[in-house]
Amino acid sequence: MAHAKTSFVCLPCRASYKQAHPGLGHHDRSCPRCAEPLIHVGSAFAAPPRRDTAAWRVLTLLLHAGLRFHKSCCDGPGYRPRTLSEVRARKAYARATGEPLARALARYDLP
Repeated sequence: MAHAKTSFVCLPCRASYKQAHPGLGHHDRSCPRCAEPLIHVGSAFAAPPRRDTAAWRVLTLLLHAGLRFHKSCCDGPGYRPRTLSEVRARKAYARATGEPLARALARYDLP
């Protein structure tokens, strides 16, 4: 039986690749275009179009904050902001309240 595939992303190339899930002998993956390391983003990831620079900027911010798109049981990865204004609002909330940025970015509604 074949192993499930998961998504890896190259941010400089704005490219996403489905590859076999990394196992115990985990080895780093590199981009076939630029040879930079790929980031494992999870199996519930849907890549934005390459020409959508704003969406890739949001994705870069999410990945650098430590958020990924792994499935958790039946309800998927949870909320992820899709626009720069949503990211800005959650970053301001995190600064104002002292909440960790990753947790603030994953909030569906801000109080």
